[in-house]
Amino acid sequence: MTEQRNRYHHNAAWQAAQRWQARARHARPSSQPNGLKLILAWLMIGTMMIVGTLLGLFFLLLGWLMMPLVRHRMKKRMEQMRADQARDVGPGFDQPRHPSDGHRVLEGDYQVRK
Repeated sequence: MTEQRNRYHHNAAWQAAQRWQARARHARPSSQPNGLKLILAWLMIGTMMIVGTLLGLFFLLLGWLMMPLVRHRMKKRMEQMRADQARDVGPGFDQPRHPSDGHRVLEGDYQVRK
């Protein structure tokens, strides 16, 4: 047994491991967290989770309540766009347009190919 110990003491890896363990023991905090700090930490985390859940539910309900309003607004906008398109077409949409309509006309001879 003593031979085995002597072998370990001369081994560089064993000595490095011993030094590492010693440093780890010194770096470890000496005081354990007491029960009061632990309970307060759990209470704070629990409270934050409850507040986060309540905020999420509030915004979810707010979104659901706003859906009919947004739908109504979008419906009005679509009706306005349809009315604008109908006004653009106008009653004489099959007649050629004149340059005074704000559109340019290309003049020239055109042929329809079949």
